[in-house]
Order: sequence, then C-alpha cells, then structure tokens
Amino acid sequence: MASAPEQEAVQEGRGPSAHTAAVLNGRRRTADDTPQTPVWPGAPTPLGARFRVGPDGVAGTNFALWSGGAEAVELCLFSEEGVETRVRLTELTHEIWHGFVPGVLPGQRYGYRVHGRWDPWTGARWNPAKLLLDPYARAVEGDFGLPPEVYGHVRDWPQQQVADTVRDDRDSAPYVPKGVVVHDDAPDDEWTDDRRPKTPWADSVIYELHVRGFTKSHPGIPEELRGTYAGLAHPAAIEHLVKLGVTAVELLPVHQFAHEDHLLRRSLHNYWGYNSIGYFAPHAAYAASGTAGQQVGEFRRMVRALHAAGIEVILDVVYNHTAEASELGPMLSLRGIDNRGYYRLQHDSRRYADYTGCGNTLHVVQPHVLRLITDSLRYWVTEMGVDGFRFDLAAALARSMHDVDMLSPFLAVIAQDPVLRRVKLIAEPWDVGSGGYQVGAFPPLWTEWNDRYRNAVRDFWRGALPDVRDLGYRLSGSSDLYAWGGRRPYASVNFVTAHDGFTLRDLVSYERKHNEANGEGNRDGTDDNRSWNCGTEGETDDERVRALRRRQLRNLLTTLLLSTGVPMLVAGDELGRTQGGNNNAYCQDNEISWLDWGLLEEPGWKALFDLTSRLIALRHEHPVLRRRAFFSGRAHSADGLRDLAWFTARGTEMTERDWYAPAATLGMYLSGRDIPGRDERGVPVVDESFLAVLHAADRPVSFALPGPPWAERYEVLVDTSREDQRDPPGVEHRAGTEITVPARAVLLLRVRE
Repeated sequence: MASAPEQEAVQEGRGPSAHTAAVLNGRRRTADDTPQTPVWPGAPTPLGARFRVGPDGVAGTNFALWSGGAEAVELCLFSEEGVETRVRLTELTHEIWHGFVPGVLPGQRYGYRVHGRWDPWTGARWNPAKLLLDPYARAVEGDFGLPPEVYGHVRDWPQQQVADTVRDDRDSAPYVPKGVVVHDDAPDDEWTDDRRPKTPWADSVIYELHVRGFTKSHPGIPEELRGTYAGLAHPAAIEHLVKLGVTAVELLPVHQFAHEDHLLRRSLHNYWGYNSIGYFAPHAAYAASGTAGQQVGEFRRMVRALHAAGIEVILDVVYNHTAEASELGPMLSLRGIDNRGYYRLQHDSRRYADYTGCGNTLHVVQPHVLRLITDSLRYWVTEMGVDGFRFDLAAALARSMHDVDMLSPFLAVIAQDPVLRRVKLIAEPWDVGSGGYQVGAFPPLWTEWNDRYRNAVRDFWRGALPDVRDLGYRLSGSSDLYAWGGRRPYASVNFVTAHDGFTLRDLVSYERKHNEANGEGNRDGTDDNRSWNCGTEGETDDERVRALRRRQLRNLLTTLLLSTGVPMLVAGDELGRTQGGNNNAYCQDNEISWLDWGLLEEPGWKALFDLTSRLIALRHEHPVLRRRAFFSGRAHSADGLRDLAWFTARGTEMTERDWYAPAATLGMYLSGRDIPGRDERGVPVVDESFLAVLHAADRPVSFALPGPPWAERYEVLVDTSREDQRDPPGVEHRAGTEITVPARAVLLLRVRE
C-alpha cells in the first residue's frame, strides 16, 4: 500500500509515480536471478504480440503497446511455473512502446506493467503494481477473480469520498490471467478450404444462441465437448440448425470477458458475456482443446464447420464499455494502460461518463480507440472467418463528443472500410444516455434490432393494441422507420424475443418477472414485459391453459416468419424453452439458461419445432415473403391489383377509419405478381400470392375472402389453431365466401387463380 505521505499527496491531487524513476534509471526487476532478457528495437506495428522471424533468421515475438501518457512500460513474461521476468520496452514511436524479444515463441504467457502518474483527479491512474492484459492479446489463459489486489486503488480505504484515489501497491499478477502469444499461421487450421455462405440480407434468418447454453445439455454431443466451440461445430449441433433452416447464428459475446465482483460474491458468474476485456481473444472458458492458444484454432474450426453447412457466423460484440466498470472497478487492462486515452471522462476527470449503464464508456472519438475497435473487427473477419457483427448499445459508439451523431468517426470509418463495409452490420440502436434511442436512424449498410416490431406484435397477441396502425407498418417492413437513404426492408431485424427478457414460452406463461435466483431481490430486469400468462401465472397442469399457450407460441412464431424484414429467433424458442419466468438470466450458467433438448421428445414441443421449420422453408421458397424493396401499395395493373393490400373481416379494404379503430382481426394480402427486382439473369421475379389473416380475439370470427382481382380461390397452408402442422390442411375456399377463423389464430392462405 502507499505510504502515509504518499497517500496525503494522492488525496491532494499530486500523487507521485514512485516506481518510474527506478525504471528510467535502468533498473529492471525480475522474479529470479537469471540474466536480463535481451530486447531489440522491433516495430511499432502491428500492435499486440506477433510471433515472427526477425533479423538474421532469429525467431521471436514483437510486442507493441499504445500508451499516450506513460512514462515507462515493462513487458512481463511468465514461465509455466508462474515465474515472472520483466523486460523494459525502450523504444517509443508515436506513443507506441515496442520491442522484439528473441526466443519468445507461441504459447508464451505475458502481460504489461505501465508506469506513470497517479492523479485520479486529472484522470491519471497509472499503477505499475498491477499486471495488465494486452488489449490486442489473441488468446487469454486464466480467469479473472476480483480480490482487492486487482484494484488500482485501496478498496477498503476508510474515507469513502476518496476511496478510488488512494493507490494500492500490492502486486496483482497472481490473480489475473495472462495473454498468450499465438502463431497466426497455425498450419493445423487448414483455413484455405473455408467457403463463406454470403447469404443476402433479404434471405437471412438469424438464430441468436449462446455457445455454452446451446451445447451444454445436448445428448448427441460428446460430454467433453459440451459447452464449447467444438461442441457447436459437432454434427449433432449443426444438424438441428440445418433442419430448422436458419441461415446465420448470432453468438452471444465470445470475446474474452470477466465476471463482476457483485456476482462472484454471490457465487454466481456472468453468463451472457457482456463484460468484455479482450477484443481479439476467443473466450477461453468455451474451449475444449486448451487455453494456451488452442482456443483460436478451435474457434476457426467451428466457423469452418458452420460455413460448410451454409450457416453464417455473426458475433454479438461489446465495444461500448469494458469489464473495468466505473472508477471503483478493477484495474485489468485499459485503465492502467492509459485511462484518459481510452475512456470518456466527465468534466470531473476522476469520474467516468456512463452511457452504457455499466460504469464506463469507451472514448471512440479517440483515434487509438477507434483503431482498437476496427483492428479487432477486421481480425475477426479476415483471420477468424466471421461474417458480421451485432453491436451492443451501438448508439454509444455513434456519439461524437456527447450527442449521438450519425456522422460520427466510428460510423464514417466503418462506411469506408473495404473489409467491414462488406459484412453484416447490426446495430442495437440505443444506449442509456440522453438522446440514445435511435431506432430507424442508422445509415445505409446498417440493419437494426427493431424493438418497435417486438412491442407491436406482443401487444397485438395479448390484446393491448389500441388499433392496428403500428402493426401494419411492422408486418410490412417498417417503411415508416427505414424507407429513407436507400435503406431496404431488411434494415429491420424483426424479433419477438431476445436473450434479454422472457423466452417465448415464458412470454405466454408469466406476467411478472421471477428473478429471485439472481440474488437482487427481484429488482433487476425490466417490468415492461408486454406478456400475458393465459390466465395462470407460471407452469400449470391445466391442459386448456397449456394448449392455449402453445397456440399463442404458434401465433407469435408465424407472425414473425411471415413479416417483411429479417427474422431473428432465439435458441430454444422453437422448442418451448423456459427460464421459469426469469427475464434477466445474465448470471444463470445452469439449467435455467441451458437448452433442454428433452423437449423435442414431447409431442407438443416437437410440433412447434416442425411448424417453425416449415415456416422458414416457406420463406426460402417464396420471394414475396422476403422482399428486397418496400411495398408501394399502389395499383400496377389495370385490374387494380396492388403489391400489398389490407382487409377487414368483412372482406373490404381497410379505410382510414379502420386503421384508427380498435381491431383484433387483420388481413394482409401479398402479391407475387408485383415483386420489384430481377434474378441473376435479369428475369423479373414472380411468385405466388398469399393472404395472411391474424385474429387475436378469444372468439372465432367470420372472415370474407376477397374476390377478384385478388383471387378466385384460396388454399389454406397454415392454421395455427391446429397442433400438428406437419402437413398443410389442404382445404380450399372460393373467393367471396365467408370462412370461420378460429379464436386466437393465424391463417396463411395461398391464392389460386
């Protein structure tokens, strides 16, 4: 700990950097008495630890670390026994400290100690007693515990008002994981045989899954591979994805992440992974093959296996904040490298600007922070093979100085980058700061999670929509949000559920969250669930309630997969997965979150899977269900047929009054004769036409089928009132007749000429 005079100096804002003078005078401390490790000048680029053959054919590793305000940097090398050797990096080029160390080979564990001023009042928080993870580390070995030694400040300082300002001089090295030098061209990966699916946006069906949760209980995956990248690459896992028909998996965070202190104190762990600390490293705990660099090759092999099955890999990435939390958080990496350079600080530079709700926000306006993020993104595309990214709290990345700015440096750099502008880019278009809600505002190239779609569909099926105006926009691609700047309907990622919130089954089983297992007094998680429990809270033996819930699930999935835009499913929703009413299972690495594959053995849930698979197949077969341009709603032929038309239960087209009136029934006509665009050979795209009838009331309704020019006859393809959907009903109706639509059901009818 700091001495009494030093603590006084720190509290006055003039804290000295006691270790720096000794280092600058040439003293290098090692954990043993071996001769000092030689270090050559090396190169300032690329950043990170890169193994190569140096001058005169000598193999070694080049280390490069950006730290704009540091006074000295020590590279710390660790033997397998944990013995530390410190090597001073003497070369400084454009604020990058660098050196080439001969003889350092792949598998070497390492970290940094960075020297500089300790003056939290001005944002300076250098503390060489803390071992720091390289932001560019390609692999990480070990896990983050959070004992007092990993904090840069004295956690138990008696004066709470200055608790984070008193430097802690205890060594953190025994308590933090290390970076691992990785051979970038590992021959066993055979990366050259990879073939990216390159699925067009309009044809995409996204499946959000957790690597561990999806595979942990799968009976077809060998036990030693469950919960890992290798488990997801296993044929049994891929078989489910192929049968379902999805085109992309969106993986919850797989960047190396740390667990929060408040969870560890309750014997819980961060399960979702939205607490990143290593933007280049696959999370080590998901590796079956080892963590001394082997996780890199295992991740690549997983990507290659998914690609071979025609499935793209999208990563959910968290560049808005890090695991170092607020000024009261641990010192793990960026805080100790250059706190002022990496994080947004308030006018009182001791405090962090927090637009994320997680204690800190990366300062993306800074060139080196922007470089860190874009270097990471390019690495995962070019060297790890991924096909796109979903950006957590993307509005925080789009802030310039304070406000969200769609001309911000981050968005401008992405737009012109020859690698990144070609991959799938999905924004979570909000953050928790003022003006952070930006749904519909991101520029072309970007798609967005559309929470307005989620809200409208949930409200319709629980009977809470005052009218159907909003639902009409959501079903047809949300043109009110995205029909500008050349954006297309696939700018809208439509979803009813996501990892955050109720599962689909819980959405129809609970009206209140039940998060007691999280240990936060059920205060965590949203109270705005927009759910309906079908009359009974939680699980029940009442078969009438259970049957109604399964019907509601079929309604929600059918609505999602018939809507224009890009549908996103959450892993397990097609099986009836439940979290027991927990709508914030971020810390539940157990059966609450893991998929229960035994559900496929139950007829009701197997039928739900079959319906989901069939609806996805219908999307793939019919371009009218995955349009590449917005509907016009205008007649394009003499008979008055339009590409999109809306009908009341009376069989008449919706009027302005109808849109504003309360309604539980809506007919949506999709014309296959008016699809803009041509195929690869320039031939106009023509498809069949469909009529979808959505009825949310608790009693059947008579629906008059529209006559010519819309149709002569209709064939029922999907009727969600039926449990078994493996075969279409095969029922035909003449246009103009009235049919009975069952209570709470969707009918999909194919037009017959």
